[in-house]
Amino acid sequence: MFDIFKKQFIDVIDWTEEEDGILQYRFPTMDREIQTGAQLTVRDSQTALFVNEGNVGDIFPPGRYTLSTKTLPILTTLLNWDKAFKSPFKSEVYFYSTREQIDQRWGTQQPISVRDKEFGVIRLRAFGTFSYRIEEPTTFFQKISGSRGNYTVSELDGQLRSLIITSIATKLGKGDTPFLDMAGNQAMFSEQMKLELDAAFWDYGLKLCSFYVQSITLPEELQKYLDKQSSANLVGDLSKYAQFQAADSISTAAENSGGLASTGVALGAGSIIGQTFAQASQPQQAKPAEIVEKKEEDPFVLLEKLQGLLSKGIISQEEFDAKKAELLKRIS
Repeated sequence: MFDIFKKQFIDVIDWTEEEDGILQYRFPTMDREIQTGAQLTVRDSQTALFVNEGNVGDIFPPGRYTLSTKTLPILTTLLNWDKAFKSPFKSEVYFYSTREQIDQRWGTQQPISVRDKEFGVIRLRAFGTFSYRIEEPTTFFQKISGSRGNYTVSELDGQLRSLIITSIATKLGKGDTPFLDMAGNQAMFSEQMKLELDAAFWDYGLKLCSFYVQSITLPEELQKYLDKQSSANLVGDLSKYAQFQAADSISTAAENSGGLASTGVALGAGSIIGQTFAQASQPQQAKPAEIVEKKEEDPFVLLEKLQGLLSKGIISQEEFDAKKAELLKRIS
């Protein structure tokens, strides 16, 4: 009988956190009372909270405490201990894990419709991770966990995901940042979202330690369109591409031909460049069938071109001198 009676009093209060994923743990006090001088041990990454009949009392950070009127000033007031600590007494004791809950996942189950500055109305998906910890046990007790025996990470998961998705949808819905800028600078976007979510987490007594946007994606059909557009951009402007092809033919002719033949090809290529540029930069128009006489090119212009070919090593000095003599005869 003496052993049974002794078990009705509590002299050691602690929590060993043997299970992962528990945010709140209620110390078992059913049919038991706390006696004077009881030892309260709050380990690192823990906070203890005394609650009397639903009223939040004293909060204890990590440390070892001997319970008395000095260590329980709020509870002393709640229990109307006018002069001295009355023992034993009834009170609920809650422990909170203040460890950082890392690698929490969030993601948009359904695409979010946003108005993009470049693509118009598009649907986006976003995914990432975040971490948090309990910062204000009183707020967490009053708004989230209440008087439950245990409250776990998984129970809070849905609420936090909804909070994040709502904030993400609001941010993207404003259309302030184009999709390509968001996708190309996810670090900056992550920082912006964390700043906007800090206050919302704090309302629950939580501190948002980190927030990462790992990917922002488009629907498959729009992504295929962007891939095609990117491929087209590699070719570039058609006129520039035509000029490149014509200019490249000069080098090819010089490598595959010799003597004055290469000179003729090079000079002809100069004419082709001009014609190609004109055709690529202007829309084609139907012309009446007529023979247009090609004006003979100015010998001085040809000499300048020959000088350019000589300086680039496309023709030899002998070839240049021979062609130069021929053109000088035309001038005279």
